[in-house]
Amino acid sequence: MRKLLEGICRFQNRVFERYQKRFEKLARGQSPIALFITCSDSRVLPDLFTQSGPGDLFVLRNAGNIVPPYATSNGGEAPTIEYAVSALAVPDIIVCGHSGCGAMRALLDPPSARHLATLPAWLEHAEATCRMIRERQGALSGQALLDCAVEENVLAQIENLKTHPAVHDGLARGALGLHAWVYRFETGAVLNYSAERRKFVPIAEPASTSVRTAAVSKPHAATGDEQPAEIRARM
Repeated sequence: MRKLLEGICRFQNRVFERYQKRFEKLARGQSPIALFITCSDSRVLPDLFTQSGPGDLFVLRNAGNIVPPYATSNGGEAPTIEYAVSALAVPDIIVCGHSGCGAMRALLDPPSARHLATLPAWLEHAEATCRMIRERQGALSGQALLDCAVEENVLAQIENLKTHPAVHDGLARGALGLHAWVYRFETGAVLNYSAERRKFVPIAEPASTSVRTAAVSKPHAATGDEQPAEIRARM
C-alpha cells in the first residue's frame, strides 16, 4: 500500500497538472477510440504499449481475456460490451491476449487450478480454445503449446463477441472492426491476426494497416484482400 499511496501523491503533485485540461474536458463525457478487452494480468498495460492517453481506451479486463457467448453471459462482460458499442459508439474492439497467460496455463492443465473455487467454471467459456488445440496442434508441447493456446483463445473470443447483439448489429452496418492481438510483454511486441496469412504477425507501421476494407466471416478464413496486420469483420 505504501507504494500506491506514494504514487498517488506524486500524481497529484507532479503529474495531474499536465493532464488537467484534458480531464476537465473528459468530465463532460467520454468518446473512446476502442473497446480493449484484455487479461487482468498485472504485466499487461494497454495504455503503455499502445501509448494511449486518458479517455482513449474503454477497457474490459478479466482472467484470460474471455468473452462469454451472449446466451451464457451472467457477469459484467455483456453490459460493458453493449455500453461501449451502443452508447459510446466505439468504432473498434480489440481482444488482446498475452504471453505467459496463467489462465491459459490452467486451461491446458486443469489439475493445476483445482484449488481455485471459480476459475475452472470460468474457463469453460474457453472450451473452444481447447477444442481447436486438440484438432490442430496435437504435436505441440511446453511453451509452444502455451503460445498456441494464447493465440487460439483470442480468436475464439472474437467469435464469441459476434454473438452479442450490439456487436452483430455493428458488424452488419459496417460500423465496427474486430481485432485479434497478442502482446508479448517480455519483448514489447504486439501481434495482430492476419486472415490473409492465417497467423499472427507483428503490427507494422500505421500506414500499412487498412481501415475497414476487408470482409471476414471467421478469424481463420482467408479473404485474399485483407491487409496482413488486420482482422476486420463485416457481417
